[in-house]
Amino acid sequence: MKQALSILFMSLTFASVFSCDTLNAVLGEGGGGITPLTNDQIILGLKEALNKGVKSGVNVLSVKDGFFKNAAVKILFPPEAQKVEKTLRDVGAGKLVDVAVEKINNAAEDASGKAVDIFVGAITKMTVNDAMGILMGDKNSCTEYLKKTSSKTLYDSFNPVIGKSLNAVGASDAWTAVISKYNKIPFIKKVNPDLDDYVTNKAMDGVFLMVEKEERAIRKDPIKRTTDLLKRVFAKQDGN
Repeated sequence: MKQALSILFMSLTFASVFSCDTLNAVLGEGGGGITPLTNDQIILGLKEALNKGVKSGVNVLSVKDGFFKNAAVKILFPPEAQKVEKTLRDVGAGKLVDVAVEKINNAAEDASGKAVDIFVGAITKMTVNDAMGILMGDKNSCTEYLKKTSSKTLYDSFNPVIGKSLNAVGASDAWTAVISKYNKIPFIKKVNPDLDDYVTNKAMDGVFLMVEKEERAIRKDPIKRTTDLLKRVFAKQDGN
């Protein structure tokens, strides 16, 4: 038993040292008299980057017209309902369509602020292996980590909020008015897509897009690294 415990302790110690050395090799730390970062410091730095990206990205979207006046994330009619929009505009009901689109985007703006707490929960659980994957991964690996660890929770939490937001800003009524108007047109195949699901997914896409934009900025622009820890963790990215 003592021998087994001794082997286990040695294995855990070796794994800890190896992971720390490997992470610092990735960062280029430990040479020239520089005290290498510990695993905890490296993970803390990545968490800082993720938290910064999340808050900056979400804040851009959660204000009035954050979605509606941002062409990169603006939510338009669902693909299966684009014919609805064209037909209504052709019959002079374009204003009705414009109101519906604006209110749909207002719903996404109203709900997107709820994403921060969900993302922070995923960031809190980051492990050494996660850190390795992010540091050795692509320029959007932080965002991909968030997608992998929080998409389901985000959807499950976001969807009812979106539904309530659609009702709160009058989007559901506006959408119903659009569909009702369209369905009264003779010889038209009736359309009734799931608006809540569609807007939820598009809102999530918008949030992830803005977080990724912030992540790329932190990796590319040293000015975006607002703490010494961020500067050290991402210094290896410069010139890449």
